[in-house]
Amino acid sequence: MSLSRKRQKELNRLRAEAQQLWDSQQQVLGRANVVAQEAGRQAAHLTREEVAPRVKEGYDQYVRPVTRAAGDVVTNNVVPALGTALGTALSVADVAHDARVQAAVKRLRTAKGDLGKKAAKSGPGFGTYLALALGGIALVGIAYAVWQTFRADDELWVAEDDATEPPLQD
Repeated sequence: MSLSRKRQKELNRLRAEAQQLWDSQQQVLGRANVVAQEAGRQAAHLTREEVAPRVKEGYDQYVRPVTRAAGDVVTNNVVPALGTALGTALSVADVAHDARVQAAVKRLRTAKGDLGKKAAKSGPGFGTYLALALGGIALVGIAYAVWQTFRADDELWVAEDDATEPPLQD
């Protein structure tokens, strides 16, 4: 298909305008990239100079005291309660393995056997009740420690400004 000279000139002019538009768009995008990089640098400076100190100050003022108090509660209340419960359980286990206790249990069994009947085990024994009691004691100790932890948190959130305000006049 052959084009007339007039159409060929129009197409060449249109092609040149399109190329010029493309070049100008490339320049605009290059400048936009430079502006975006500078904005990123400025945002990093702003974050380092303004935001980070405020976040650190908020952490030091609000979060650190609470975590320190919670750590003190765990150290002073929970750990000793768990240690006491565990120590009690271990001492009961040691007593159960003592030769004197086993001899006493054996004498009780022979005294029961003197009745002429062998006692059949019909339900949970002493060990079951002992384990349940120790578990209950440990559960109460843990519940008490948790209660103390949450009870102590109420006093940490008292605003400092409330104490400095003058009383209201009627």
